[in-house]
Amino acid sequence: MPYYIVMSFLPLYIYFIAISFIASLSVYFASKNSPFYLKLFPPFLLATLIAELLGSYLSSVSRNNLPLYNFFTVFEFCFYLGIISLIINHQQMKKIIRVVLLVYALTSTVNIIFIQKMKAFHTVTYAFGCLLIVIFCIYYFFELFKHPKSVKLKNNPAFWICSGLLFFYCCGFPLFGLSNFLNGISELIIKNFYAIIIILNIFLYSLFTIAFLCRLKTRKYTSSPS
Repeated sequence: MPYYIVMSFLPLYIYFIAISFIASLSVYFASKNSPFYLKLFPPFLLATLIAELLGSYLSSVSRNNLPLYNFFTVFEFCFYLGIISLIINHQQMKKIIRVVLLVYALTSTVNIIFIQKMKAFHTVTYAFGCLLIVIFCIYYFFELFKHPKSVKLKNNPAFWICSGLLFFYCCGFPLFGLSNFLNGISELIIKNFYAIIIILNIFLYSLFTIAFLCRLKTRKYTSSPS
């Protein structure tokens, strides 16, 4: 397939995923003592990039990509819940999130295979996943603002990550929850729907990119006197 045809079906946000993936590699090479949760992002973003490329390709050749997105979005929710459990400090809440993660993975799998099945997007468990991410991100901010010492938010990767997740899933909750009801709706509304999704993804991965780069220190050079 010619290169220009391959590139023509790629949504804009995929390039932001690629940029975020490249930026995430800095946690291995350009930043010392990076938190463990940041080191989990490069393989996750690579998997996300591959899944999105595959999903876009399947769509371009009129193949069903719902099974791919059904299972990958469950994986995404489990990953983000795991990340939040590593970010927060309260030990009991960490355990609660990890139990919720396991229950969510099991419930979503059952829903996808036996209830809503492969012919539809798993709107019920997706909406539930959105709600879980929002709740635990709010808890993170509650814990952050109760911190006895001041925190420089601009240099705090967890702040940028949770901000992106909170905004994305607050807005994505009603959008993706209604995705199975798009049939029969006007083409203009569908285009606007996908435009909003693209904007939300661009915002999410832009904040992820900031999270990877915000800890890097830039060197200032001064010219020597002649």
